[in-house]
This record gives sequence, C-alpha cells and structure tokens, in this order.
Amino acid sequence: MAKLIETNTTPWPTVDVDPVTLDVIENALQNARVQMDAILFRTAISPIIREQRDGFPVLTNREGMMLAGQFGSPVDGFVDNYDGEVSEGDVLLTNDPYACQGAISHLNDWLFCMPVFYDGRLLGWTAMFGHMSDISGMTAASMPVTSSDLLQEGIVIPPVKIVSKGELQKDLLRMAMRNTRTPDWNEADFFAILSACRTGAARLVEMADRFGPDVLCSAQDQLLKRNREAMRALIVSTMPEKKVVFEDWICDDATGHGPYKLGCEMWREGDKLIFDFSRTDPQSAGCINFLLNERMFKMFCGQFMVNVYDPQIVLNDGYIDLIDVRIPKGTLLNPIAPAALNGRTHALGRIFDIISGLFGSANPDFLVAAGFSDSPHFMYSGFNTSNDWFLLFQIGFGGIPGKPGGDGPDGHSLWPKFRNVPNEYIEAYFPIRIDRFESLIDTGGAGKHRGGNGVRTEYVFDVEGEISIHDDRWLTYPWGVKGGQPGKRSRKLLVRAGGEETILPSKIDHIFVQPGDRLIFDTWGGGGWGDPLEREIEAVAYDVEAGLVSPEGARRYGVVISEGGVVDGEATETLRAEMRRSRPQVDAFEFGPSIAELRASCFAETGLQPPVDPVPSPIATAWFSKRGEPVPMPQRLAAE
Repeated sequence: MAKLIETNTTPWPTVDVDPVTLDVIENALQNARVQMDAILFRTAISPIIREQRDGFPVLTNREGMMLAGQFGSPVDGFVDNYDGEVSEGDVLLTNDPYACQGAISHLNDWLFCMPVFYDGRLLGWTAMFGHMSDISGMTAASMPVTSSDLLQEGIVIPPVKIVSKGELQKDLLRMAMRNTRTPDWNEADFFAILSACRTGAARLVEMADRFGPDVLCSAQDQLLKRNREAMRALIVSTMPEKKVVFEDWICDDATGHGPYKLGCEMWREGDKLIFDFSRTDPQSAGCINFLLNERMFKMFCGQFMVNVYDPQIVLNDGYIDLIDVRIPKGTLLNPIAPAALNGRTHALGRIFDIISGLFGSANPDFLVAAGFSDSPHFMYSGFNTSNDWFLLFQIGFGGIPGKPGGDGPDGHSLWPKFRNVPNEYIEAYFPIRIDRFESLIDTGGAGKHRGGNGVRTEYVFDVEGEISIHDDRWLTYPWGVKGGQPGKRSRKLLVRAGGEETILPSKIDHIFVQPGDRLIFDTWGGGGWGDPLEREIEAVAYDVEAGLVSPEGARRYGVVISEGGVVDGEATETLRAEMRRSRPQVDAFEFGPSIAELRASCFAETGLQPPVDPVPSPIATAWFSKRGEPVPMPQRLAAE
C-alpha cells in the first residue's frame, strides 16, 4: 500500500457550508471534469482519443471518493497496489487491470493518478485514463482475439511513479514508448492525459484559494452525504426485498466456445441493494473475460436509477456503501490473473442489459429493452502508398433500446460521450474508402417504441493489409420487453475484389485483404418496448418514409403500406385485428429462440458453425487445484 507523505498533518476543520456555496462547488467540480476532457481531446493525436473521445476523467476527495466522473474512483485500487511513498508532485501510472481492481479493463487503457496538495496537506486526487492505440502484443492495436493470457496482449505496466516530485521519469517513458507500433501517437496521448490530470489539480487548488480549503473539504463531505441520502431514498422506494434473477449471454469467445452466461440475483435488505453474480459462468480460456470493478458497477446502477427518476442528481461516490456486489473468484467477471482481457468490451456492454433486466424485473418503471450493449472494434493496418505504416481503429455504433419514454436512437454509441469519426477524416488519413454508412433498415425491434437501428458500414480497401474484428450478438438476440420484439443480430461479410463472398466470425484476427476487397460491417439493433400494434400508424408511416423501416417491416406493426407509400387504412385495420387474435400471450421479456434452438439453426441462419460448450480455463484450473478446491465447471447450456 502507498504511504502518503504530508508535510502538514493538521486535519482540515469541518465548517458549515451554505446551500448556494455547496451548489457552486458542485458545479465547479463538474466544470473541472469538463476542462480535463477538453485538454485531453484538444492535445491528443490518436483518432481513438481525439476523435472518438475514449478517455475518462475523475476528481475525488482526499479519501479517494469520486466527486465528479463517470466510472467511479480508481484511487483506492491504485493506492492499495502501489508499494512506495506518494508525495506532492508525484503522478502514478498503470495499465494493469489486475493491479487496480479493474478500474481499467484492458491494457490499452493507461490510467494516471495524481494527488493534489494544499499547504502541505492532501486536498484530493485527479485521475484519468485514455485508450492507447497500440502497446505491442500479437496484433496491431494490441487486442488479439486469440490471446489466452494477459501477457500476449501487450506491455504490462504495474503501478509506477511516472512523475516523481515534479520530475518526469524519462527512462520509464522511453521504455513504454519502445513497446508500441504507434510511438508518436502514444507519446502525444501520454502527455495529453498527464496535462488533463494537472488541469484538474489546478482547478481544485483554485477552488481552495477561492472558498478556503476548509470550506472546500467540508463541501465535498456534504455533497457525498447529500448524494447518499438521495440514492438511499430511491433504493428504498423503488427496489423490492424479493429476490429477482436475470441472465444474458456472450455469444462466443473467439475459440469456438460459447455462449457464456452472465447471471445475477438482486434483492434489497433494508436500505442496501445486493447483487450476487454466482450464476455467471466460469472464466473463459479466451479473451472475453471482464474484471468488473465494483465501484464502476455501482456507478452504472446509480446512473440507471437517476436517469429514470431524477436526472438532476449529480452522482458521486457517496452512496457506494448502499450497494453490495458479490462476484465469485474465477468467473467471467472476476477472472484469475493473468487471464486474457482484451475482449472484455462484450461483457462490459452486456452488464447494462443485465442491469436493465434486473431493475425491470423488480420494478416495471425501470423496464427497458436490450440495446447496443457493446463497442465493436474494427482494425485495419498495413503500409500505404508512401510506404508508411498505418493503423485504423474504429468503434462501431448500433441501435439503442426502446424505452418507456420513446424510441431508441438509431446508430448510437454504447457510451454517450463517444463520437463517430467522420468518414471524410478516415478517407483523408487512411488508405480506405467508405462506400456506405447508413442506418440498417428494419434492424430495430418492433414495439410501441421502436428499438434503434444498427449501422451498415461498407469499407473498400485501397492497399493490402490486415484486419481484425471484435463484435458480438451474432448468435443471441437483443431482447424486447412488454411485447416488443428483439432487434436483428450483427453480421460481417467480406467480398473479395473478384466477387467471392465470405461470412466472417464476429471475433477474428489476421484477415488479409487486397486492394478492391470490401468489408460489409453490420451492427445490431435495439430491442423494442411495448406492443407493436399500439404504435401510432403515423409514426410507422414516418419511419417508412425516412428509410428506417421497410414497407414489409411495417407489417410487424400491423401497418400496410401501398406501393405509393401511402397507408392502406382498411387493410391495416384488418391486419392488426388478425395479429391480435393469433399472437401468443405477451411476456415481460422476449428473448427469441432458446440457446438449444439457436445452436440448431445457427448455420442455416448465420452461415457460421455454432459454438460448443465452454471449456475450463487452464489458468483457473491451476489456481483452484493449488488450493485444493474444486474447479468451477461451465454449465451444460443445451439443457437450459
């Protein structure tokens, strides 16, 4: 554990803070977070940070409790795993998820953590992580789907002091920059993240100058207490004590095994909400493991609740003791090191569907369909016509679920802050052409509130190179709720310049392409919410006119569109009446076919062979065997 060095050990006195000052400080903290983002995005070079904005800041109090941020505080996990002194002017760095309790989830995310001092005393912390484009490893972009342990995925940096009392440790930086295929991007991004942390620190010091450090620290405590009370009231008033259960799936692990179950039980005891992930499958021998950080999960739960009931609540870490998260060791969400992690985005995204399913099962007000719960990756590398090596890395967008308040947006990111990289930018800087970038018609699940459509991107390669793909939901469906239908699944098709077509798996590396080859990259849609027959006819007609729903797809809503694009009122009334008579009883969730049925129809429907039952991870097998404990075995999925 880190030893904090303070030259002044006098505690900050507790003082009263009036409500106006409290709100001003709260907004100042949020603005400091925005400024940290601005510094990062304006000074980074890599497209993944500068354009898509894959970086996340945090400001905390002196105990490491998050005051402003999105993923919860990484400070406690960082400090617990750093063996050394931490003084004013120091900055800590790591990219090892196992060394910070999953505050970052794969090696590409580099996490900086900086203590902020005032008058010799610790005032708080700033932290930020950003996605480094390449950190060595088996493939360009450092996210091989065939990896079986962490060391195959790139350089592993334990918690180290990258800045010591204001002095940059240049040897450490030189070593890190040697372990990348994109040293210019990585070095610029490194200093951008460091500058963002320093900006946050400067804002905290300015607040202490303006209000007084005693007022600032007291206000931080009050903000945490205020948030705790607000969340406590929400938990008690909306969450039942009766246990609810929800399960979802990761389709495969890139080695032909799957699906993998994520299963959770939730219940309330007094004013505490408990989540037990014992139903989750054992960790994978492949790359899809996800070390779920408990603080991050708690933050996701809080965001979900306040978005439904009180979006004005500014979340901080004040309520985290009100949520208890239990994740057994050796499962997909708590893997044993050095299990591979770079395919973790699928489980990370599916956590949002698990939260939706649990909260919706417990309280109908929370019921939301499954959506674009992933961040599909597309990577293309090689040498351009000037013989310069290039690396294109993109995060795909898809359909957001239908919800009680309306339709799900089409072609949106899992993360609200992410931005799409303009096609003009990509074509200007990389040897690739994008012939299509469009909403994929009829991929959103039908419902009273339609699920958002997925996206079709058609890439045409200008030079020979190598591509990799990370994606999911090619086997299972993004489910609908309250009579809403599931969204359509994802699909990847490679069309060679000579016309030969190959359906690609959702997770694959080392696909070599030639000039004129094209990749059709289809993402999935969001599930629908509510009875499709209750959707307003005018809304369906608009969707058809806008190209979001086809005339044939409109029949899922019981709406008949004539050849001229006009609603046939009489035929629509007849069709809706017939559909109401013939359809089965509406359930809360519509998952589509069972796992056994999906396997049986897999090749006919997808052109891909079905995955087989998961196998035990050698890493987990060795760990449990050394302790004389039984090795957890994957469940027999076909019987479920």
